[in-house]
Amino acid sequence: MALVLIIGASRGIGLGLVQAYVAQGHRVIATVRNPADKTRLQGEGAEVLVVDVADPASVSGLAWQLDGEAVDLALYVAGVWSDLPADVPPSQPEFDRVMHTNVLGAMQALPQVAPLVEAAGGVFGLVSSSMSRLTEAEPDAWLYRASKAALNMVVASSQPQWPRARIVALDPGWVQTEMGGPGATITVEQSVQALVQTLAQVSAEDGGHLLHRNGHRLDG
Repeated sequence: MALVLIIGASRGIGLGLVQAYVAQGHRVIATVRNPADKTRLQGEGAEVLVVDVADPASVSGLAWQLDGEAVDLALYVAGVWSDLPADVPPSQPEFDRVMHTNVLGAMQALPQVAPLVEAAGGVFGLVSSSMSRLTEAEPDAWLYRASKAALNMVVASSQPQWPRARIVALDPGWVQTEMGGPGATITVEQSVQALVQTLAQVSAEDGGHLLHRNGHRLDG
């Protein structure tokens, strides 16, 4: 039985990952921002911590709550969407909303969680997007794209710091979640199934890279 930590698990892909790993018989610790979401996740069989990744003071207590556990698999799934096009400058509140969740939260969590993953020789996956790639640059959602590009750099920069952990960015695909909308191309279940298979096969050579949900690299 592995210990799986899922940061940002109240809905969508995060909730689907909780359900998948509990079903496999693993011990799952999940975080939620809203205390009202605790009961549902506890009902799924997870241990639940309340952590707001957009609030550094809240995230700063994560390592203390984990109490030195060796974490076989950690997943940073927390993320928010912004559809601002490139001809609209973001307001300071909108910039902070997106960057705090998508980037700052990850940078707060990594130094606390990566040593626990390294102790287990495990994997730390952070959910990014193919929209982060320079080769797929478009004028829509430029703040979101910038945040995920920044997250990719966080992943690449952190890998040398914790070399015995395998730290990767993950593209889950365009998923039918609250963020992705009903017109997205794949279901949560399809995305989660592929991610679980890929995460079970992450190699040391994959560390620091962006991986498609099916396992191939998407750097560039």
